[in-house]
Formats: sequence, structure tokens, C-alpha cells
Amino acid sequence: MLRIKKLDIFIAKQFGLLFIGTFFICQFVLMMQFLWKSIDELVGKGLSMEVMAQFFWYAGLMLVPQALPLAILLSSLIAFGNLGESSELTAIKAAGISLIQAFRSLIIISIIISFSSFYFQNYVGPTANMKIAQLWISMKQKSPELAIPEGIFYDGIPNSNLYVQKKDMETGKLYGIMIYRMTGSYEDQAIILADSGMLQSTAEKKHLVLTLWSGEWFENMQAEELANSASVPYRRETFVSKKIILDYDGGFSMADANSLSNNARGKSLKQLYQGIDSLRQVYDSIGRVFLADVDRSVFPTLNLSKHDSIAAVKTAMRGSYNFDSIFNKLTPDAKLSATNYALNKVQSEVSDLDFKSMITTDGDKLIREHRIEMISKFTLALSCLIFFFIGAPLGAIIRKGGLGVPVIISVLVFIVYYILDNTGYRMARGGMWTIEFGKGLAPAVLIPLAAFVTYKANKDSVVFNIDMYREMFMKAFGLRVKRHISSKEVIINDPVYAEDAVKLERMSSEITVYSNEHKLVSAPNIIKVFFKYQPDHEIERINDEMEKVIEDLSNTKDKVILHELNSYPILAAKSHTRPFEHQWMNVVAGLIIPAGVFFYLRMWRFRIRLYRDLKTIQRTNGNIVERIRTMNL
Repeated sequence: MLRIKKLDIFIAKQFGLLFIGTFFICQFVLMMQFLWKSIDELVGKGLSMEVMAQFFWYAGLMLVPQALPLAILLSSLIAFGNLGESSELTAIKAAGISLIQAFRSLIIISIIISFSSFYFQNYVGPTANMKIAQLWISMKQKSPELAIPEGIFYDGIPNSNLYVQKKDMETGKLYGIMIYRMTGSYEDQAIILADSGMLQSTAEKKHLVLTLWSGEWFENMQAEELANSASVPYRRETFVSKKIILDYDGGFSMADANSLSNNARGKSLKQLYQGIDSLRQVYDSIGRVFLADVDRSVFPTLNLSKHDSIAAVKTAMRGSYNFDSIFNKLTPDAKLSATNYALNKVQSEVSDLDFKSMITTDGDKLIREHRIEMISKFTLALSCLIFFFIGAPLGAIIRKGGLGVPVIISVLVFIVYYILDNTGYRMARGGMWTIEFGKGLAPAVLIPLAAFVTYKANKDSVVFNIDMYREMFMKAFGLRVKRHISSKEVIINDPVYAEDAVKLERMSSEITVYSNEHKLVSAPNIIKVFFKYQPDHEIERINDEMEKVIEDLSNTKDKVILHELNSYPILAAKSHTRPFEHQWMNVVAGLIIPAGVFFYLRMWRFRIRLYRDLKTIQRTNGNIVERIRTMNL
């Protein structure tokens, strides 16, 4: 039976207060990001405070599921960072309580938050998304003179397509204007060109006044009684200044929710299931209609079925019929006519298939969006639990509280999550990746990370030891590590100078013998390096003996000897013999030619470096031995 202990209550209080504060901070940051993205649609539209309040309220509700994981990550990092910094976490472990037991209360809280996030996404979030989408469309339709872009056609004004080459944001003037107006049909369209102009709304926001300067007006004058006439009258007008009144209701009115029926984010889990079934039924019926059209166009209404028609064509191709010979018997005019007919037929079919493909592609995209939203409700709720198992162990490892290091780590983790999740979403929505792979990419990367840091924190392993990683990096790339031996304030045992001098002289002799036998400067034998390795422990023995002498002489008070001790290089005792410790790894590296060349050249470099290091050791040995003899005199 689970018993609530005082430690659980203590840690829960620490986490709860931080979670509330960080949640509002994360909510504020996400709101500012959302406001920054939508600022162009809000500024200058004359929206009332009521509309603005609705917009921010629903935007805040929509962003709650995104703020929860980030708040859990940041609050758990700070909570356990504070416990580690104040040594309370050390006291907890000293009392025999493991880290997982300390996590117990917060795991339950995180699970509750995850279920709350799912409930919020399934019931509150869809309503907020639908309302924000309605407000978004309504705000875009208000004051269109402020939303006209440069370089593309704008169709926000009824019965008109407006192209503006350049727009002056300070004066509101438009330059390089081209307007297509369709009042009744394409036959009654007008084309207006103007050097410059200005679009303004009337005071009652019911009409738009388009003032144009230095332009031309081309308009078809085709009337109903002239519809079958071969001649089409038109009007051309050149003007210096002209005003056009356009009917447009610029007041704010809520858009119809029926236009957002395919908005996947505005649906609950049940509605998504129903929406997918409806979309599949609709587009399956469209597919059957398209198939019937193909049957009618390819296999005309004859006494043959589709199966019989295909069989007849195959029989004709196996028989004496040769289409090329039949075509060659035609007259040139007949050949040209047949070729043009076939080309027109193919082009017509291709255009028809492109149009049908556009319709079916839209249907596939809608179905994918619904399926993505279904999975997102679960993955976003699961991310709350994943972020806890990343934040809490990292806080226990780093042991830094406050808003410094935890905020930096939280931002980095959230950026990685956002990039993976957004990339997976876009690739899955576009059909390049499967939906399960795209939406499962971020959890698949972060779950192993959460398990790794939790394991390391529970085992008190060192993960963020910068010196350890620096040493590994320098060792992997063969970078030098210098000695730093300084004089000691308190010396317990003085060095045995006579014995050390004898050891150094013997070491110098052994180095001379080793260098002559192995010829370190020459290229090593490839076969011996990768396939027939012979153990070489001589340098390891010399290195161990040298380190013992250095350790003994480091107790000296003589500054000359201390200076000479820092001249000893730190030997890479094995890197000159073989690339890897295990024989099978050397064989694999030798068989893979690019890797083998790299490791061979690397090992040769270490041999040359060892040759120079041995010369430095011999020289330093001589200097120290000479100094010891001087001291004895």
C-alpha cells in the first residue's frame, strides 16, 4: 500500500510552487511568440477591446497544452537543483532513500498533469482552436486595404483580383497596379492598369474607395443579345485620375463556423474518428466516380466490356495487325490529323488527371491532418511525463538551482523537442513520412535520453564533468596535455635522489635500445598493425617507471628539478602499436580501406611523436641526473 510520507509532501510542495510560477512564465512566453506571429493581422484593424480580449483568451487556452511540458521540465530542474545545491539531496540519499523513491510523489503529479493535458486537448482545446480560427478569418476580412501584399494577386476584395508591384507603408500609396474585375462572367471582365493609387474605406466601413492615377481601363461590352455575335465590342479608356467605389463590408463580423468543418485541431478525439470516416467515404465515392469516367472515356459504349476490349487489343497485337504499318499507309494529311487527335486526346486526359489528382490529394491531406491530430493528443500528453524524467534527474546531477543553468538547459531540450516534433509534423502532413514515424520521432529520441539521465542520476554517475570530456577529446585527437607540477608547502617524505638518478640513467639506456630496435620514424608494417599484432609493453613499463620517479621527485624543494619535471611529456603508451585494443576491431578497420588509411596514418603520427617524446625524456633525464650530482657535491 502506498503511504504518503513527509518527504513526499516536502518535495511536492517544492515542485508545486515552482510549477505554478514556471507555468505562467511559459504561458506568457508562448503568448508573446503567438502575438509576434500575428501582429500584422491585429495592428491598424480598429478591433474592439471585446474582440481583442476574446482573441487573447482563446489563444491562451490553445497554448496551455504546449506550456505544460515546458513548465514541468523547468520546475523539476529547479526543484531538484535547489535540493542538490543545498545538500538536501545528499542528506536524502544518506538516509537510504534512493532517487527514484524521492521522485515518487512527483511521478504521480506528472501523471495527473499528463491526463489533465489530454483532457484539455480533447475537450477545451478544440473549442479554443475553432474560436481562434473564426476570429482569425474575421480579422483578415476586416480593413483589407491594410493587408494587400506586394508582388502577388490579392483576392480579398469581392469580384476583383488586385496586383500591386510596390507599397509605401508610410503614405499608403500603391504603385504598379493591375486589377482584374469580374462583374458577371469572364466575358464581362475589365482590366485596369494604373501607375499608382490608394485604397481607403469609407467612414461607415461599407464601401472601399479606390483612387487611381495615370492609367488605362479595358472592358468587354458584350451584352446578352450579342452573345452569339462574332464581333465583341469593348471599351478602352485612358485616365489621369479615377475613383472606383467597391461594395465591401469592412466591419467586424464573426466568420461562419461551417467553413471550418475540416479543421482537425478544432475536433475532439471522437469527432476526429467520425471526420476520418466521413472523409474516406466522400473521397472513396469521388474515386469511384473518377473510375467510372475513365471506363466511359477509354472503353466507349460498345458491345464490348472493359475485359473484352483489353482482350481484343491483346489479340490484335499478337496477330497480324501492326499499328506502325497501318500508320505508314496513311496519307500525310491523315497522319497529321491522327497525330494531332492523339496529342489533343493525351493532353486532355493529362489535364483531367491533374485536376482529379488535385482533388484526391486534398482529401489525402485532410485525412492525414486528422490522423496527425489524433496522435498529437497522446504524444503531447506523454511529453509531460518525458520532460519530468529529463528535468528531475538533470537537476539532481547538475545541482544548480535558480533560473540560470536550469533555464538554459530547459530551452535547449525544448528546442530539440520542438525541431524534431515540427519536422515530423511537416513531413507527415506532406506525405513524405508515415504519420506514426513523423509524430513518434520526438518521443523516440527523448525517451532514451530520459532513461539515460535517470539511470545516471540514480547511480550517482558523473555526466557533466567537463574535465573528463575534455580529456577524452584531447586523447581521441592526439592533442597534448601538459604537466603542472608545483612546489608543495608541506613535504612528508623527501625524494631519494640517488635511487632516482640510477633509475633515470637506466631508463635512458633502455630508451636508446628501444628506439634502435623499433625504428619509430619509419612506416609501420600494415600486416602487423591490423592482422598480426605482436604485443609491445615496453613503453608501458618505461612510462610507469617514469611516473613513479616523477612522483617521488615532486616532493623536492629544488626549483630546477621542479622545472625539469614539467618538461616530461605525457606518453600515449599504446597508440603507437595498434589502433584498437581488441584484435577483431583492428581487422575490421584494416578491411574498411578509408577507415584503415585514417587509423594507419594516425598510428604512424603517434610513432613519430613517441620518438620525439623519448628524445625529450632522455634529455630531461640527463639534466635531472646532472642536477642531483651537483646537489650531492
